[in-house]
Amino acid sequence: MPRVLVVDDQKDVRAMVSIVLRVNQYDVVEAESGAASLKAFGENAFDAAIIDIFLTDASGIEVMAAIRERIPGFPIVAISGMTALDFMGEAPGLDGVICLQKPFRPNDLLQALRKAQEAAGDELFAAV
Repeated sequence: MPRVLVVDDQKDVRAMVSIVLRVNQYDVVEAESGAASLKAFGENAFDAAIIDIFLTDASGIEVMAAIRERIPGFPIVAISGMTALDFMGEAPGLDGVICLQKPFRPNDLLQALRKAQEAAGDELFAAV
C-alpha cells in the first residue's frame, strides 16, 4: 500500500485529504507543520507527499525543497488556496511538482497524485 505524507496546518483540510486517500487504499501519515513533516519524512519511508504551500511555521516550498534535497524527483503535490501557482516552476529543484488549487474535488486530488508519480517516473500508483 503506497504511503503518502499529508502536510497542512488546517486540520479539516488534512482530514479531508486523508479520508480520500485512505478510501482509495493509501497509507497516510499526517503532519500539521513544516517541522513535523520533515521529522516524519526522516523517520518513515514515503511514496509521495501532498504539501500545503503556506504553513504557519514554515514555507511549504522550503519543506518541498528539503524533501527534494534528500530524494531528488520525489513525487510531490503542492496545494494552495492561492489563485495562481505559477511561481512553482521558478523554484530550484521543484520541477515536476504538481500544483492543485483549493478547493478541489477528491478525483482531482487522486489525479494530481498519479501525475506526480508519473512525473517521478515510477509506476507505483498505476494499480491503485
